[in-house]
Amino acid sequence: MPGSHRADAAGGDPTLIAAFPLQDRLRRLAWNLCYILLYRTSPRPLHGWRSLLLRAFGAKMGAACHFYPKSKIWAPWNLVCEDRVTVADDAELYNPSLLHLDSHVIVSQGAYICGATHRYDEPSFRLVSFPMRLGAYSWICARAAVNPGVNVGNGAILALGSIATKDLEPFGIYAGAPAKKVKERSREAVPAPYNQNAYGQNAYAGRS
Repeated sequence: MPGSHRADAAGGDPTLIAAFPLQDRLRRLAWNLCYILLYRTSPRPLHGWRSLLLRAFGAKMGAACHFYPKSKIWAPWNLVCEDRVTVADDAELYNPSLLHLDSHVIVSQGAYICGATHRYDEPSFRLVSFPMRLGAYSWICARAAVNPGVNVGNGAILALGSIATKDLEPFGIYAGAPAKKVKERSREAVPAPYNQNAYGQNAYAGRS
């Protein structure tokens, strides 16, 4: 079920209702300060340092993850990464709900993973968020976007500047806006067992 963040209005403009509770907003304030002072200013090779900062704010990070200093993570506490995940400069993970990145996921420069939208047919314009998963060895190419609630299968590729509006099948190569499947990726490009599982259903190994 999609996540919902809403408070009842006592009166007045319903769009002024806070989308998130105070505790959550304070946590995001602390993370934003950490991001500005420590994460964004860190040298490019210090991937372990940035993983440490993400863990300090609740992220679950596998080994050898490469998050570059200009990458943007909205809520580290809603982030689960398996081994060798790469998130490039100017890529953005907007994750008000859980975002799971399986082993060897690549999110390239300027790509946007959007985990929430608004109920535009309601007076409050309330925010609704969705848990999402990018399967093992999937690649979100530069300036591509993944819409709220869309899941990406193992080995799937979303081409340069494309927009995924529906789930991407495992090992499909998608292009366009909205993205359509244009060809198949060879399963030999991905090692077992990831070349067999449909949507990265391997259990997370409990890394901290």
